[in-house]
Amino acid sequence: MGTTSRRDFLSATSLTTMGAIIAATGINAITPGTAAASPANNPKPAPAQEELEDFVFDITNSKAGWKGEGGSALEATVAEFPVSQSIAGVAMRLNPGGFRELHWHSIAAEWAYILEGKVRTTVITPGGTTSTDEFEVGDIWYFPRGYGHALQCVGDKPCSFLLGFDNGHFSEFGTFSITDWVSHTSPNILARNSGLPASTFAALPKKELYIGKGKIASQTPPRNMDAAISNSFSSHKFRMETDGVKQKFNGGYIKVVSSTEFPIQNTLTALRMNIEPGAIRELHWHPNADEWQYVMSGQGRVSIFGSHGRVKTMDYGKGMVSFIKQGYGHYIENTGKEELKLLVLFNSPIYQELTLNEWLSSNPDQLVADHFGITTDQAQSIVKHQTGIF
Repeated sequence: MGTTSRRDFLSATSLTTMGAIIAATGINAITPGTAAASPANNPKPAPAQEELEDFVFDITNSKAGWKGEGGSALEATVAEFPVSQSIAGVAMRLNPGGFRELHWHSIAAEWAYILEGKVRTTVITPGGTTSTDEFEVGDIWYFPRGYGHALQCVGDKPCSFLLGFDNGHFSEFGTFSITDWVSHTSPNILARNSGLPASTFAALPKKELYIGKGKIASQTPPRNMDAAISNSFSSHKFRMETDGVKQKFNGGYIKVVSSTEFPIQNTLTALRMNIEPGAIRELHWHPNADEWQYVMSGQGRVSIFGSHGRVKTMDYGKGMVSFIKQGYGHYIENTGKEELKLLVLFNSPIYQELTLNEWLSSNPDQLVADHFGITTDQAQSIVKHQTGIF
């Protein structure tokens, strides 16, 4: 995709934030003894539009969380962040020796981006293959719904990562964990299932481990107990920062990883965006997906347009998330003194966007001029204006 044009790359042609609604009601008087006016001649007033919801949430101060010796997890689902119906997120940290126990998710796939340190994952697929992979800062993983997996901090320094799930109603604390299952199953059944004596299971803790603390993981990946199980050759891993499809603009850049580049990531598209101080991400919208943003660093402002004159603007900073519904027009502004760095998820395997400037530029100049009461020369100048991030 390095040779494609920006228009092809972004699936562009652009936005409508210049709409307004005029609701007029003509109520005809009805004389006693005469027939009522037909609905066509007596229209009802247009219903009042609901205010736009708050669309920014501070995940680092989420009250939904888990903390222990092995690490911590803070989440943002619809329970904490109601507008985010299609995507949920978890900010997780593992201390040296910490591990997120063997588990699976029944209603959501799991995506992750490494923010700090080094993480080792193990995953098993329905086909019986397994994979043990190492992830460093800038790498991402994707585990399809139902795949069993575990996460482990590697080395003597902590690791942290952002988890994203393709279902806003998903809760990290409602997953299926191995200790939860085993601790609530009869020791006799476990003995029959494993071939171990029942006494092995009699003294097990009677609750879910969730994040445990064990020995510090070595830098050399260990072998699985059953070496005969075939390896899936890291199909769950992608180096986003080095291999993502990059587009550079005057005011920053974006890197996209869709199912085209990372085939197993078939329900989400991931994007990394840097916006320089004072720059804006131009007015645009996404016709095929909701957008979920996480602020890695910096300060910014997001403004969304929800039709019928509804516009809402909110500020955000490091550790906060925002959610923009599919088809809603929006732009992002860097309001701070350092780069605004964002992680973005879309609930579609294919990336699409439409921008206001490119949309206007694809129409006759007189038509555009007539819309806004400007000259054709002014309309034509839009074609020469910067796009993307500027």
